Amino acid sequence: MKGRSYNVPVTILLILASLVVLFPLYLTVVTAFKTPEEMNRSLLSLPEAWSLSNFTEAIQLTHFFQALGNSVVVTAFTVLFTLLTNSLVAYAIARNLHRRFFRFLYYYFVSAMFVPFPIIMLPIVKETSFLGLNNQGGLIFLYIVYGLAFNIFVYVGYIKSIPKELEEAAYVDGAGPWKVFWKVIFPLLAPMNATVGILTCLWAWNDFLLPLVILSDRESFTLPLVQYVFQSQFSTDYNLAFASYLMALSPMILVYLVAQKWIISGVTRGAVK
Repeated sequence: MKGRSYNVPVTILLILASLVVLFPLYLTVVTAFKTPEEMNRSLLSLPEAWSLSNFTEAIQLTHFFQALGNSVVVTAFTVLFTLLTNSLVAYAIARNLHRRFFRFLYYYFVSAMFVPFPIIMLPIVKETSFLGLNNQGGLIFLYIVYGLAFNIFVYVGYIKSIPKELEEAAYVDGAGPWKVFWKVIFPLLAPMNATVGILTCLWAWNDFLLPLVILSDRESFTLPLVQYVFQSQFSTDYNLAFASYLMALSPMILVYLVAQKWIISGVTRGAVK
Protein backbone atom coordinates (compact mmCIF):
# COMPACT_ATOMS: atom_id res chain seq x y z
CA MET A 1 0.00 0.00 0.00
CA LYS A 2 3.02 2.26 0.39
CA GLY A 3 3.35 4.95 -2.26
CA ARG A 4 -0.33 4.89 -3.26
CA SER A 5 -2.54 7.94 -2.87
CA TYR A 6 -6.29 7.88 -2.41
CA ASN A 7 -8.99 10.44 -3.08
CA VAL A 8 -10.73 10.45 0.30
CA PRO A 9 -14.03 12.11 -0.80
CA VAL A 10 -14.39 9.70 -3.72
CA THR A 11 -13.61 6.71 -1.49
CA ILE A 12 -16.22 7.81 1.05
CA LEU A 13 -18.76 8.35 -1.74
CA LEU A 14 -18.11 4.84 -3.10
CA ILE A 15 -18.52 3.31 0.35
CA LEU A 16 -21.83 5.12 0.86
CA ALA A 17 -23.05 4.09 -2.59
CA SER A 18 -22.15 0.46 -1.82
CA LEU A 19 -24.07 0.60 1.45
CA VAL A 20 -27.12 2.00 -0.34
CA VAL A 21 -27.11 -1.10 -2.57
CA LEU A 22 -26.05 -3.72 -0.03
CA PHE A 23 -28.26 -2.68 2.88
CA PRO A 24 -31.61 -3.38 1.11
CA LEU A 25 -30.19 -6.66 -0.17
CA TYR A 26 -29.17 -7.61 3.38
CA LEU A 27 -32.67 -6.82 4.68
CA THR A 28 -34.22 -8.89 1.90
CA VAL A 29 -32.11 -11.95 2.69
CA VAL A 30 -32.48 -11.92 6.47
CA THR A 31 -36.20 -11.11 6.34
CA ALA A 32 -36.82 -14.00 3.94
CA PHE A 33 -35.47 -16.46 6.54
CA LYS A 34 -37.07 -14.97 9.66
CA THR A 35 -40.30 -15.92 11.40
CA PRO A 36 -42.94 -13.24 12.13
CA GLU A 37 -41.95 -13.34 15.80
CA GLU A 38 -38.32 -12.58 14.95
CA MET A 39 -39.45 -9.71 12.74
CA ASN A 40 -41.30 -8.13 15.65
CA ARG A 41 -38.26 -8.39 17.91
CA SER A 42 -35.59 -7.02 15.58
CA LEU A 43 -35.43 -5.99 11.96
CA LEU A 44 -31.66 -5.95 11.47
CA SER A 45 -30.59 -9.03 13.41
CA LEU A 46 -29.83 -12.37 11.77
CA PRO A 47 -32.47 -15.13 12.00
CA GLU A 48 -32.10 -17.59 14.84
CA ALA A 49 -32.66 -20.55 12.52
CA TRP A 50 -32.16 -20.48 8.75
CA SER A 51 -35.35 -22.26 7.76
CA LEU A 52 -36.70 -22.68 4.22
CA SER A 53 -40.33 -22.81 5.34
CA ASN A 54 -40.99 -19.27 4.08
CA PHE A 55 -39.77 -20.23 0.62
CA THR A 56 -41.86 -23.40 0.37
CA GLU A 57 -45.00 -21.55 1.47
CA ALA A 58 -44.32 -18.68 -0.93
CA ILE A 59 -43.87 -21.16 -3.79
CA GLN A 60 -47.30 -22.63 -3.11
CA LEU A 61 -49.11 -19.32 -2.69
CA THR A 62 -47.68 -17.69 -5.82
CA HIS A 63 -47.57 -20.75 -8.09
CA PHE A 64 -43.92 -19.83 -8.38
CA PHE A 65 -42.76 -22.51 -10.80
CA GLN A 66 -45.49 -21.74 -13.31
CA ALA A 67 -44.56 -18.06 -13.26
CA LEU A 68 -40.88 -19.02 -13.42
CA GLY A 69 -41.53 -21.09 -16.54
CA ASN A 70 -43.38 -18.18 -18.15
CA SER A 71 -40.50 -15.80 -17.40
CA VAL A 72 -37.96 -18.28 -18.77
CA VAL A 73 -39.93 -18.74 -22.01
CA VAL A 74 -40.45 -15.01 -22.57
CA THR A 75 -36.86 -14.14 -21.72
CA ALA A 76 -35.27 -16.94 -23.76
CA PHE A 77 -37.23 -16.25 -26.94
CA THR A 78 -36.81 -12.50 -26.55
CA VAL A 79 -33.03 -12.82 -26.29
CA LEU A 80 -32.80 -15.29 -29.18
CA PHE A 81 -34.87 -13.33 -31.68
CA THR A 82 -33.42 -9.99 -30.55
CA LEU A 83 -29.91 -11.16 -31.39
CA LEU A 84 -30.95 -12.62 -34.75
CA THR A 85 -33.09 -9.72 -35.97
CA ASN A 86 -31.57 -6.61 -34.41
CA SER A 87 -28.03 -7.50 -35.50
CA LEU A 88 -29.26 -8.05 -39.05
CA VAL A 89 -31.07 -4.70 -39.18
CA ALA A 90 -28.06 -2.93 -37.67
CA TYR A 91 -25.72 -4.49 -40.24
CA ALA A 92 -27.88 -3.30 -43.14
CA ILE A 93 -27.93 0.22 -41.71
CA ALA A 94 -24.25 0.33 -40.76
CA ARG A 95 -23.04 -0.64 -44.22
CA ASN A 96 -25.34 1.86 -45.95
CA LEU A 97 -25.06 4.95 -43.78
CA HIS A 98 -23.76 6.87 -46.79
CA ARG A 99 -27.26 6.58 -48.27
CA ARG A 100 -29.83 9.12 -47.14
CA PHE A 101 -32.61 6.58 -46.53
CA PHE A 102 -30.51 4.34 -44.25
CA ARG A 103 -29.09 7.35 -42.43
CA PHE A 104 -32.66 8.48 -41.80
CA LEU A 105 -33.54 4.98 -40.52
CA TYR A 106 -30.62 5.07 -38.11
CA TYR A 107 -31.63 8.37 -36.54
CA TYR A 108 -35.29 7.31 -36.58
CA PHE A 109 -34.58 4.16 -34.59
CA VAL A 110 -32.17 5.87 -32.19
CA SER A 111 -34.65 8.68 -31.53
CA ALA A 112 -37.06 6.09 -30.12
CA MET A 113 -34.86 5.89 -27.01
CA PHE A 114 -36.19 9.32 -26.02
CA VAL A 115 -39.88 8.36 -26.21
CA PRO A 116 -41.23 7.42 -22.75
CA PHE A 117 -43.30 4.25 -22.69
CA PRO A 118 -46.28 5.76 -20.78
CA ILE A 119 -46.91 8.08 -23.74
CA ILE A 120 -47.56 5.17 -26.13
CA MET A 121 -48.91 2.71 -23.55
CA LEU A 122 -52.62 3.21 -24.25
CA PRO A 123 -52.34 2.88 -28.07
CA ILE A 124 -50.17 -0.24 -27.60
CA VAL A 125 -52.78 -1.83 -25.33
CA LYS A 126 -55.56 -1.16 -27.84
CA GLU A 127 -53.55 -2.41 -30.83
CA THR A 128 -52.38 -5.62 -29.15
CA SER A 129 -55.91 -6.39 -27.99
CA PHE A 130 -57.32 -5.75 -31.47
CA LEU A 131 -54.64 -7.94 -33.13
CA GLY A 132 -54.89 -10.72 -30.56
CA LEU A 133 -51.35 -10.12 -29.29
CA ASN A 134 -52.28 -9.75 -25.62
CA ASN A 135 -50.37 -12.94 -24.81
CA GLN A 136 -46.80 -14.16 -24.41
CA GLY A 137 -46.19 -14.10 -28.17
CA GLY A 138 -47.20 -10.45 -28.37
CA LEU A 139 -45.08 -9.65 -25.32
CA ILE A 140 -42.02 -11.22 -26.93
CA PHE A 141 -42.66 -9.32 -30.16
CA LEU A 142 -42.91 -5.99 -28.32
CA TYR A 143 -39.69 -6.65 -26.41
CA ILE A 144 -37.88 -7.27 -29.70
CA VAL A 145 -39.26 -4.09 -31.26
CA TYR A 146 -38.65 -1.88 -28.22
CA GLY A 147 -35.08 -3.11 -27.99
CA LEU A 148 -34.27 -1.98 -31.52
CA ALA A 149 -33.41 1.61 -30.57
CA PHE A 150 -30.61 0.93 -28.11
CA ASN A 151 -29.41 -2.25 -29.81
CA ILE A 152 -29.01 -0.59 -33.20
CA PHE A 153 -27.10 2.24 -31.54
CA VAL A 154 -24.49 -0.12 -30.06
CA TYR A 155 -24.46 -2.59 -32.98
CA VAL A 156 -23.89 0.07 -35.63
CA GLY A 157 -21.01 1.60 -33.69
CA TYR A 158 -19.35 -1.80 -33.42
CA ILE A 159 -20.02 -2.94 -37.00
CA LYS A 160 -18.42 0.25 -38.37
CA SER A 161 -15.16 -0.86 -36.73
CA ILE A 162 -15.13 -4.16 -38.67
CA PRO A 163 -13.01 -3.85 -41.85
CA LYS A 164 -15.01 -4.05 -45.06
CA GLU A 165 -12.14 -5.99 -46.65
CA LEU A 166 -13.35 -9.11 -44.86
CA GLU A 167 -16.69 -8.90 -46.63
CA GLU A 168 -15.07 -8.10 -49.96
CA ALA A 169 -12.90 -11.18 -49.65
CA ALA A 170 -15.98 -13.30 -49.00
CA TYR A 171 -17.74 -11.81 -52.04
CA VAL A 172 -14.71 -12.67 -54.16
CA ASP A 173 -14.98 -16.27 -52.96
CA GLY A 174 -18.56 -16.39 -54.22
CA ALA A 175 -20.54 -15.72 -51.04
CA GLY A 176 -23.74 -13.70 -51.19
CA PRO A 177 -24.87 -10.96 -48.78
CA TRP A 178 -26.82 -13.41 -46.61
CA LYS A 179 -23.91 -15.81 -46.28
CA VAL A 180 -21.44 -12.97 -45.68
CA PHE A 181 -23.44 -11.79 -42.71
CA TRP A 182 -23.96 -15.15 -41.04
CA LYS A 183 -20.54 -16.63 -41.82
CA VAL A 184 -18.32 -13.55 -41.52
CA ILE A 185 -19.98 -10.69 -39.65
CA PHE A 186 -22.18 -12.44 -37.11
CA PRO A 187 -19.32 -14.45 -35.53
CA LEU A 188 -17.33 -11.22 -35.18
CA LEU A 189 -20.24 -9.69 -33.28
CA ALA A 190 -19.76 -12.14 -30.39
CA PRO A 191 -18.71 -9.45 -27.82
CA MET A 192 -21.61 -7.21 -28.78
CA ASN A 193 -24.03 -10.14 -28.95
CA ALA A 194 -23.05 -11.01 -25.39
CA THR A 195 -23.70 -7.47 -24.23
CA VAL A 196 -27.04 -7.12 -26.01
CA GLY A 197 -28.12 -10.60 -24.94
CA ILE A 198 -27.35 -9.98 -21.25
CA LEU A 199 -29.00 -6.55 -21.16
CA THR A 200 -32.07 -7.91 -22.95
CA CYS A 201 -32.19 -10.84 -20.56
CA LEU A 202 -32.13 -8.56 -17.52
CA TRP A 203 -34.75 -6.26 -19.01
CA ALA A 204 -37.21 -8.97 -20.12
CA TRP A 205 -36.89 -10.86 -16.84
CA ASN A 206 -37.37 -7.86 -14.53
CA ASP A 207 -39.86 -5.83 -16.56
CA PHE A 208 -43.21 -5.24 -14.88
CA LEU A 209 -45.09 -2.52 -16.76
CA LEU A 210 -45.30 -4.14 -20.21
CA PRO A 211 -46.58 -7.55 -18.97
CA LEU A 212 -49.04 -5.68 -16.74
CA VAL A 213 -50.73 -3.90 -19.65
CA ILE A 214 -50.35 -6.68 -22.26
CA LEU A 215 -51.02 -10.03 -20.60
CA SER A 216 -54.66 -10.84 -19.96
CA ASP A 217 -54.45 -14.52 -19.01
CA ARG A 218 -53.37 -15.14 -15.40
CA GLU A 219 -51.82 -18.46 -16.43
CA SER A 220 -49.26 -16.58 -18.55
CA PHE A 221 -48.17 -14.07 -15.89
CA THR A 222 -44.42 -13.59 -15.44
CA LEU A 223 -42.64 -13.41 -12.08
CA PRO A 224 -42.75 -9.60 -11.57
CA LEU A 225 -46.46 -9.61 -12.34
CA VAL A 226 -47.12 -12.50 -9.95
CA GLN A 227 -45.32 -10.59 -7.20
CA TYR A 228 -47.63 -7.64 -7.80
CA VAL A 229 -50.82 -9.71 -7.89
CA PHE A 230 -50.05 -11.35 -4.57
CA GLN A 231 -48.75 -8.19 -2.91
CA SER A 232 -51.98 -7.68 -0.97
CA GLN A 233 -51.76 -11.23 0.30
CA PHE A 234 -48.21 -10.59 1.55
CA SER A 235 -48.95 -7.16 2.98
CA THR A 236 -49.06 -8.40 6.59
CA ASP A 237 -46.49 -11.18 6.22
CA TYR A 238 -43.23 -9.69 5.03
CA ASN A 239 -41.41 -12.98 5.52
CA LEU A 240 -43.27 -14.68 2.69
CA ALA A 241 -43.12 -11.56 0.53
CA PHE A 242 -39.37 -11.18 0.84
CA ALA A 243 -38.82 -14.92 0.30
CA SER A 244 -40.76 -14.66 -2.95
CA TYR A 245 -38.88 -11.52 -4.01
CA LEU A 246 -35.54 -13.14 -3.28
CA MET A 247 -36.37 -16.21 -5.39
CA ALA A 248 -37.41 -13.98 -8.29
CA LEU A 249 -34.29 -11.78 -8.04
CA SER A 250 -31.67 -14.46 -7.53
CA PRO A 251 -31.32 -15.72 -11.15
CA MET A 252 -30.73 -12.27 -12.60
CA ILE A 253 -28.38 -11.22 -9.79
CA LEU A 254 -26.22 -14.23 -10.62
CA VAL A 255 -26.39 -13.47 -14.35
CA TYR A 256 -25.31 -9.88 -13.82
CA LEU A 257 -22.49 -10.74 -11.41
CA VAL A 258 -21.06 -13.23 -13.89
CA ALA A 259 -21.55 -11.13 -17.03
CA GLN A 260 -21.05 -7.53 -15.90
CA LYS A 261 -17.62 -7.23 -17.56
CA TRP A 262 -19.16 -8.01 -20.97
CA ILE A 263 -21.92 -5.46 -20.40
CA ILE A 264 -19.51 -2.62 -19.60
CA SER A 265 -16.97 -3.44 -22.30
CA GLY A 266 -19.62 -4.03 -24.96
CA VAL A 267 -21.45 -0.76 -24.36
CA THR A 268 -18.13 1.10 -24.43
CA ARG A 269 -17.12 -0.48 -27.72
CA GLY A 270 -20.45 0.23 -29.34
CA ALA A 271 -20.52 3.83 -28.23
CA VAL A 272 -16.92 4.75 -29.05
CA LYS A 273 -15.92 2.91 -32.18
